[in-house]
Amino acid sequence: MKTRAARTITIAVFVVVPPRVLLLDIAGPIEVLRKANLEQDAVRFDVAYVGPHQGVQCSIGLGISAIAALPVRLPDGALVVIPGSADVPLGALRTTRTDDAAAEQAIVTWLRRAIRPGIRVASICSGALLAARAGLLDRHDCTTHHDCITDLARLVPSARVRENRLYVEDGERITSAGITAGIDMMLHLVAQHAGQPVALAVARYLVVYVRRGGADPQLSPWLEGRNHMHPAIHRAQDAIAADPTRGWSVETLARVAAISPRHLSRLFNEHAGMSVIDYISRMRVALARELLTGSRLDLETVAERAGFGSARQLRRTWARFHDLPPSESRAISPPVAAI
Repeated sequence: MKTRAARTITIAVFVVVPPRVLLLDIAGPIEVLRKANLEQDAVRFDVAYVGPHQGVQCSIGLGISAIAALPVRLPDGALVVIPGSADVPLGALRTTRTDDAAAEQAIVTWLRRAIRPGIRVASICSGALLAARAGLLDRHDCTTHHDCITDLARLVPSARVRENRLYVEDGERITSAGITAGIDMMLHLVAQHAGQPVALAVARYLVVYVRRGGADPQLSPWLEGRNHMHPAIHRAQDAIAADPTRGWSVETLARVAAISPRHLSRLFNEHAGMSVIDYISRMRVALARELLTGSRLDLETVAERAGFGSARQLRRTWARFHDLPPSESRAISPPVAAI
């Protein structure tokens, strides 16, 4: 459900359209942003399509038109998305390889000039090769489509090219394996800017299972129990994720899900693989962990903000899901700022 925000933050998104662009590299990730805009008002993704030509033929033979010129200067905080290209598009090419090479070089030259600190770059599939040619991946962790891994390593020897990853984030650079992995990457960015509940709602709309990046050893607790298609359980899970600290009861969540409490409990175990109470506890522990690693709050305050009655209750619940105590979590991931 869309919520009303007192102030909307606008993020300018520039999708660079290369020749022979893979249509799914644009359509999938940008559909994520379109739906995210509809789900909430706190963050708006303002998308523009730019490139060296006003029109190109995409990978499946369709023409894409009304492409704006590459801007002279990007606004602060902008996100530049670089999709990949197909080697052999469907249908007859309307341009020559020489024309395509010139267009790609124009993009590389623009990237070198336009990207500055404060501008995030997100590449999809072979779009990483254009970013690499522009020097944007030097000394960064990065990835690309498995067919392009060798080329990427050759283009940027100083980079740490990661294989078998959905996406890799390193500072202001985020690169993805391409095709459908571009959707995973964009869902990750939506979660960063608009929150996990929004990203989960978008993922369900797209009928995709939200996955984490290949560098993450475990499934995010925010995503556990979501690999199902049952709408009633999703409604209950959405409500919990949106406000984990609320005093949820099975009866209250049953009203949200529009089913009986007994039926909710049975379906939760069947589809989420855990009880309703366990799910609530996992969400609160996940929130507590984010507070611990992202702030200098004392444990008692963290417990209160995460919906626990006391630090003792937090420790007891935490121990059900983690081997190390909360204090060790903070030691491993030191806080970045005070809240």
